Amino acid sequence: MAKILIVAEHDGTRLNASTAKCVSCARSVAGAQIDVAVFAADGAAVAAEAAKLAGVTRVLRIDRPENSHALAALLAPQVAHLAAAYTHVFGPSTTFGKDLMPRVAALLDAPQLSDIMAAESATRFRRPTYAGNAIVTAEVDPGTRIVATVRIASFEATPGGGAAPVETLASDVALPSHTRFVSIVAAKSDRPDLQSASRVVSGGRALGSADNFKIIYSLADRLGAAVGASRAAVDAGFAASDLQVGQTGKIIAPELYFAIGISGAIQHLTGIKDARTIVAINKDAEAPVFEVADIGLVGDLFTIVPELEKLLGA
Repeated sequence: MAKILIVAEHDGTRLNASTAKCVSCARSVAGAQIDVAVFAADGAAVAAEAAKLAGVTRVLRIDRPENSHALAALLAPQVAHLAAAYTHVFGPSTTFGKDLMPRVAALLDAPQLSDIMAAESATRFRRPTYAGNAIVTAEVDPGTRIVATVRIASFEATPGGGAAPVETLASDVALPSHTRFVSIVAAKSDRPDLQSASRVVSGGRALGSADNFKIIYSLADRLGAAVGASRAAVDAGFAASDLQVGQTGKIIAPELYFAIGISGAIQHLTGIKDARTIVAINKDAEAPVFEVADIGLVGDLFTIVPELEKLLGA
C-alpha cells in the first residue's frame, strides 16, 4: 500500500490552497494512506485546517521554534527523518516546494519527480516537458521511495468535510547552523495570492510604462483579482518579478484570466494553459493569445479597460 506524506505549505496561521491540491493528487493513487505534515512554531490552527481535507488519514504536527519561518535548509532534515515510514513524499510545485523537495530527495538519496500532473498508479506518473508541449510518463521500480512536487495547476483542491486525527510529534533532529532567518522583504498587498487566486488580471509590454500599468491594478481591484505580468513587462520594469506568469514565472490555473496587452508567446501560454476562462485584449488581431482565448477583444486596451471598469461599476 502506498503511504504518502504531504508537506503542508502555510503562512503560520492558514493553510495554502496548494496543499489541498497535493491531497487531490495523492487521492488519485488507489488505496493510498495520506498523511499531512505541518511544520511550524505553533501549528495548531494549520493542523486543524488540514484535518478537514477530505481523504487525509491523519495530520502530523511538528512544532519547533526553528520552524517559525519556512527555511528549506531547516525543514529538509525534519522531513527526511519523518519520511522513513513513507513510500512517497509530496510537496507543491510552488516556490516553497521547489526549494524544499530537492533537498529532501538528496538527503534520502531518492529520485525526485517534478511537476506531477497525473498519477496513473503508485509508481507511474505523468509530467509536462518542453514548455508543456509534450507529456512524459515516468515510472519507477516498486519499492522505490519517491520525492515529488505536484503541479498544482493540474488539480482541483480536495474538498473539506474530513475529520482526520491530529498527532503531535516531538522532533529532536539536528538542524544545520549555516542557515538562519534574517528578514523578509516583500511588498504588502491585500490582493489574492497570484498562485492560488481564482481571478487574475495580467498586463504585458503594450502597457508601455510602469505608470500605465496602474490600470491593471485598478481592474484587478474591481474584480477582486490577483495581478500578473508577462516576462516582457517584468523585464521592461513595468511590474515586479514576483508577478511574472509563464514558463519562467508562475504556473497558474485561475477560473478567470485576463491577458491585457500580452501577445501570447509560448512561454507565457505555458503558464496559463490550465485557466478555465481566458479573456484577451490586444490591438493585434493576429496575436497568438487569441488562439487560446475563450473571449477576445481586438482594440486599444487604454480604451477598452476603462470602459470595462465602468461597466463593472454599474
